[in-house]
Amino acid sequence: MPSHLTAAAQAAPTTPALVVDVDTLDRNIGRMAEAARAGGFALRPHAKTHKCPQIAEKQLTAGAVGLTVATIGEAEVFAAGRVTDLFIAYPLWLDEGKQRRLAKLAAGARVQVGVDSIESARRIVGTGASVLIEIDSGHHRTGVQPTDAGALAREAAELGLTVDGVFTFPGHGMAHAEDVTPTEVRMRAARDQEAALVAAAASLRGAGIEPVIVSGGSTPTAALREDGQINELRPGVYVFNDAMQVALGSCGVEDVALAAAGTVVSVPAADRFVLDSGSKVLGADPNAWSPGYGLVPEYPGSKVVQLSEHHAVVQLPERVTAPRLGDRVAIVPNHVCNAVNLAAELVVVQQGTHMDSWPVAARGANA
Repeated sequence: MPSHLTAAAQAAPTTPALVVDVDTLDRNIGRMAEAARAGGFALRPHAKTHKCPQIAEKQLTAGAVGLTVATIGEAEVFAAGRVTDLFIAYPLWLDEGKQRRLAKLAAGARVQVGVDSIESARRIVGTGASVLIEIDSGHHRTGVQPTDAGALAREAAELGLTVDGVFTFPGHGMAHAEDVTPTEVRMRAARDQEAALVAAAASLRGAGIEPVIVSGGSTPTAALREDGQINELRPGVYVFNDAMQVALGSCGVEDVALAAAGTVVSVPAADRFVLDSGSKVLGADPNAWSPGYGLVPEYPGSKVVQLSEHHAVVQLPERVTAPRLGDRVAIVPNHVCNAVNLAAELVVVQQGTHMDSWPVAARGANA
């Protein structure tokens, strides 16, 4: 197991806990910031991954132009922390209460909102927020087809909204595909993103609207950006990385900054042990590219085969000795965003010493 995760797990005051190796965190933030500077694109990290003002401050200090969030609630938390440039990358459906909240946000910060229908755009009129048109680049979740972006942008502009550009999320870069390597899946999604955004930008120009922002996203595809019209990226997971990113090959275990520290509470058989870091700590997301509910780097070849609310059952490979009762073991969550949303705080460790605890301030801010 990498020494930084071993030390972080050992340094936690108690378990279960999410521990962050701050040196690895800082290195991840610095590496992405340098990639943005070298590549000539703006970096607007997605803060739904960490939900933590202390980490947002590090990202902004390193050069991020602002933050991406998923909800008004998340935006409110970061605005209270004096973040003044926020993009809610979600096709919000505003009721009266949300309209008032959005207007209050936009009165004190630059706020952009994603739209993929004229009906949702109408509800943004009068709030002071500008909009970006969401494009479906292959993930098939939300967003319009690239060639339809101009028509929607023109309709939104006719309502009086400022249309700042277009954005997409190439989430299919994490989807499992038969007979294709993870790298090939990531490459394909990156090219899909590029083509879709270029077509969408052209569609806006055809409608008489110049797209100031052409925004892509996702950690798996961030390093695969080609020179082109994309001038902003919104990766989120890169600050911590997780088991999915390791399986995809977009990072190594040495780049993982967060793990769940668990204590061995049971050793029911020679090839199996149980930790106190269950689904209420790790989340229950599967990993499309590897089996189990998390990565246990200290025990290569092991699998988290069973997850209950307060139990994580780890199956060991042959001829590997199980840890003892009371030992500390780190598990890297499959999907770090969901794990963080379950935690009240992050235990911050540097070189094996507990340095601080940071609140997950936007935890549960889902509306």
